[in-house]
Amino acid sequence: MRLVAEFEIRCDALPLVEVAATLPETTLILELQFNHGGRPLFLVTVTDGSDREVANALSDAYDVNEWTLVGEAGDTRRYQVLPALSFEEQLGDHVDDLAGLEALATADAIIERIEVLPNGWRQTGWFADRDAFDEFSTFWRRNADFSLSRLTRDGESKPPGDGLTDHQQEALRTAYEMGHFEIPRQASLEEVATELGISASSLSERLRRAETRLIEETVATAWPPLPE
Repeated sequence: MRLVAEFEIRCDALPLVEVAATLPETTLILELQFNHGGRPLFLVTVTDGSDREVANALSDAYDVNEWTLVGEAGDTRRYQVLPALSFEEQLGDHVDDLAGLEALATADAIIERIEVLPNGWRQTGWFADRDAFDEFSTFWRRNADFSLSRLTRDGESKPPGDGLTDHQQEALRTAYEMGHFEIPRQASLEEVATELGISASSLSERLRRAETRLIEETVATAWPPLPE
């Protein structure tokens, strides 16, 4: 029985947590590139936040050696990051069993998504069976603050909107509560943006991305196909 798990690992020593704490208005998605020797490179996708803020945060981070901007589209940028620390230097004071941590890389599991938070990582992973998940969760419960959000069987559907980022959910919720979607409209884009502490253009982009994701998860998946 294959399982899909969503969980948070709260540990300040995890890679790039300092960067996320410096950039509270951004969304950081981390991928590990294991084909680059013993210490994997990081591929970091950053949404929102100015170029200068992101560049300064990466340059000042204690666990970043070098970084390169490799792609940009709208308000989303992708960086390749060379870590400054080994696993032992990064986590040695926080994880009792470093050998166990390295063993998790060969477990019957695939970590599909890592979102870097100001206090740890939020992850989505696929596990071959319950034993594989228990091995993973037991390790992190023993070495950090592990919190399971959802555990489902492979193939079970997710509720619409589950793929939204925290910032997108907050934007939709605030706009709805303030009456931005009512007819007639009770709150302008500028008023909602002021409530959130962001620019109107950033809010517009955030709402558009959120609405697109909801359409992809609901209307766009309807069957039979809509007539052309």
